[in-house]
Amino acid sequence: MFFGSTQPESADNKWRRQLDRFVKENQPELAALFWGLWLENGKSQGTIGIDLQPAPHFVYCPQDEIEKLNDKVENRLQEILGIVANHQPEREVVMIGIGKGEIKLIQFAPEPTPPDCFAQVGKDVDGLLELLEQRMQEQIVI
Repeated sequence: MFFGSTQPESADNKWRRQLDRFVKENQPELAALFWGLWLENGKSQGTIGIDLQPAPHFVYCPQDEIEKLNDKVENRLQEILGIVANHQPEREVVMIGIGKGEIKLIQFAPEPTPPDCFAQVGKDVDGLLELLEQRMQEQIVI
């Protein structure tokens, strides 16, 4: 195997790489959205997710559904469940990326903090959802 391989990138890696780049380029807005939704709902709706099918959009991933999925995959999501249960929303963002039959944890500690990002971005939750979903559809092509 060569490190400079010219083999085409697999679809698995492509969606993950595009999602990583999207998150990196939109951290303040994602942190602001995360905080705004946290203020509205707390944990009652579950964890925010980015579902890439059929077109990238935001969803909620209820805790009990993540637990059911964890049971189906022989507890391979145990670490994600622990991170979701113990995250500190005032300091870090935790979301779940959903690709074709796979999930990916999105976790980062923005500077400034999520509450400060929400104050600085100057948009409400609906405006942030619209802005970020439009950017996702432009930047993430599966």
